[in-house]
Amino acid sequence: MISFVGAGPGAADLLTLRGRDRLAAADVVVWASSLVPEAVLSHARPGTVVHDSAAMTLEDVLAVYEAAPAAAVVRLHSGDPSVYGAIQEQIDWCRAREREFEIVPGVSSLAAAAAAVGRELTAPAVAQSVVLTRLAGRTAASMPPAESVAAFAASGATMAVFLSAARPEELQAQLLAPGSRYTADTPAAVVVRASWPDEQVVTTTVGDLAADLAATGARTTVLVLVGPALAGAAPRSHLYSPNFAHGFRRRSLPGTTAGRPAMRSGTQPV
Repeated sequence: MISFVGAGPGAADLLTLRGRDRLAAADVVVWASSLVPEAVLSHARPGTVVHDSAAMTLEDVLAVYEAAPAAAVVRLHSGDPSVYGAIQEQIDWCRAREREFEIVPGVSSLAAAAAAVGRELTAPAVAQSVVLTRLAGRTAASMPPAESVAAFAASGATMAVFLSAARPEELQAQLLAPGSRYTADTPAAVVVRASWPDEQVVTTTVGDLAADLAATGARTTVLVLVGPALAGAAPRSHLYSPNFAHGFRRRSLPGTTAGRPAMRSGTQPV
C-alpha cells in the first residue's frame, strides 16, 4: 500500500490521527525536507527507511515505489495533498500498475494561515467565497488563461495566493489590475511557515503588500491572504441568531428562551 499522507502545515501535532498511524506503520517514507519539518518524522518508528525527495525527480520517487512492492510506503506531502500536491501523476502510476494506494487528507496551510491571522475567511455580506490560486511564473504553461490573480481579483472574494512570494511586485500589480475590486486599502496578510516554530505573520494592505512581503525575506512556504473579510468587521451570522430558524432550532420570539430545539415528527422537545 502506498499512502499519500497530508503532513499538515508544519507542526508535528497538526498531523491527522490517520496520518500519524500510517507513519507509525510505515516501512518506507518519502518526504520533502524543504517543505515538511523533520519533527513530523518523529511519528515514524525506528528503522523506517526514509528518503528525502527535496532533490528527487518524479522518476526517482517512482523508483522507490517500484523497489518496495510489498512495503507499507508513506509519501508525505505538505499541507493537504489535494492542493498543489503534485500527486495526480503518482496516482496515475499506481493505477497503471494496479498498485494499491490511498490518500490521507491533511490540515491545509490555508487553515493554518487563517488560524495564525485570527480571522474567518468568509464573512456575511462581505465575502462568502475563498479563491486558492498562484502566480503563473515558471510554470505559466500550466495556468489556464482565465485563472490569473488579476482575473480572480475582479470577484472581490477572499484570495489565498500560494507559491508567489518570490515576485511581490508582480503579485501586488495583479491584485490592483484594472477591474479589480480590491483597493490599496484592502486588508492583506503574509504568513510565513504557518504553524512552524519560526512562524511569521505580517498584517498589511494590498497597497503595502509588495514592500512588506519582500521585507520578510521569505521566498518559499509563504501564503498571502487578501480580502475585506480579513478586516474582521461584518454583520452577525444568521446561523446562531435567535431570529433565525433551521432544522434543529425554532426561531425565538420576544420573551422566549433562545436556542430551544425544534420539534421533529415523532419526538418530544427536551
